[in-house]
Amino acid sequence: MAADSQLMSGLSIFDELESEVRSYVRGWPAVWTRAHGATIWDEQGRAYTDFFSGAGALNYGHNPDDQIAALIGYLQSQGVLHSLDMATTAKRDFLDRFQDVILSPRGMSYKVMFPGPTGTNAVEAALKLARKATGRRTIISFTNAFHGMTLGALALSGNVAKRESAGIPLDHQSTAPFDGELGDSTDTIAVLDAMLSDAQMSAAAVIVETVQGEGGLHTASFDWLRRLEQCCARHDVLLIVDDIQAGCGRTGTFFSWEPSGIQPDLICLSKSISGSGLPLSLTLIRPDLDIWTPGEHNGTFRGNNAAFVTATAALEHWRDDSLAQDVQRKAELVRTELESIAQEHESLRATVRGRGLLQGLHTPIDGLASRIASDAFGRGLLVETSGGAASDVVKLMPPLTINDDQLREGLATLRASVEAVVSGWNQGQ
Repeated sequence: MAADSQLMSGLSIFDELESEVRSYVRGWPAVWTRAHGATIWDEQGRAYTDFFSGAGALNYGHNPDDQIAALIGYLQSQGVLHSLDMATTAKRDFLDRFQDVILSPRGMSYKVMFPGPTGTNAVEAALKLARKATGRRTIISFTNAFHGMTLGALALSGNVAKRESAGIPLDHQSTAPFDGELGDSTDTIAVLDAMLSDAQMSAAAVIVETVQGEGGLHTASFDWLRRLEQCCARHDVLLIVDDIQAGCGRTGTFFSWEPSGIQPDLICLSKSISGSGLPLSLTLIRPDLDIWTPGEHNGTFRGNNAAFVTATAALEHWRDDSLAQDVQRKAELVRTELESIAQEHESLRATVRGRGLLQGLHTPIDGLASRIASDAFGRGLLVETSGGAASDVVKLMPPLTINDDQLREGLATLRASVEAVVSGWNQGQ
């Protein structure tokens, strides 16, 4: 009881002063004090295993030693922190390493734009440039999509509640069915092709997530992505890949779409591009599309040098394919366990969705996924739900660097939560 009183006292300032818009603290009513790797501790000293990873911003775990050491050294040297888009040594080091480790080995030629600190900034810049380059207005997104909360990105969302929060009409957007959305008998690329063939459809770009992180972990096949690229090319429409949550190694390769072999015209990166969780985003631009005039798109905080420092350190993980192979190995472990859970609990009617270390259990039973996530928190495991308003997917995003023992322990905790919730639900029928 004393601990509960202390917790409420610790949370009271947030209830009194912070906006009602806050959400995560409602599901996880704890005050966090420190974190390392895949573990985060609350004020009472209780350790939780983190299968949330800052909504995908902490692919290398909390406070990765190499990145924090680099940041501390930079701060102690009185390195420049704020610089807008001026040249700094920290930015130069990041660009050098990004070219050396990411772009060159993949034969990729892109200009790098720093549009602002968050993922929605990267999306807004891509939309604005696509419209400028093509002279057209309409952007096509997909069912269940989520690309951010600023107005341009929000217009692309498949979540009705989020769209309505804008308070104004969200125009110059059209929605196409995602891979598999209309069942196995309907080719959704053919539907998109018909949309783009309509004389009234003057589309500038198509934007896609290869794995819909917020929309329910719907996953595009590599063949579908290749055909999407071909469809866009036929209609002279730009292809934007939003790799903000699925990128930076989350699916096993640095870019989530790499196994498909496509070459997007514009790429949006954020979340784990900084490695440490510091705000940073990139918009990668096909060179001939880089038609900005100086200052035409700007922002005060597009030169986050502290994030450049940790991002440069994080890219060392990608000098070879060892991390990619390790993620794919762990992904198989996760999928095997999730499929086992689904098979053992037929009443859950669950299926496994996602790819890499972005996987989850989908259950069509109303409210069950949220109850599983809530029970897991009580057992010391952070997992969130996905799937728009339905929240019907228990979503797993452990750090890519989590060790096998902690990964198995977290999965065992999830299994216990599923068993407890399903048992209670069955008894209530």
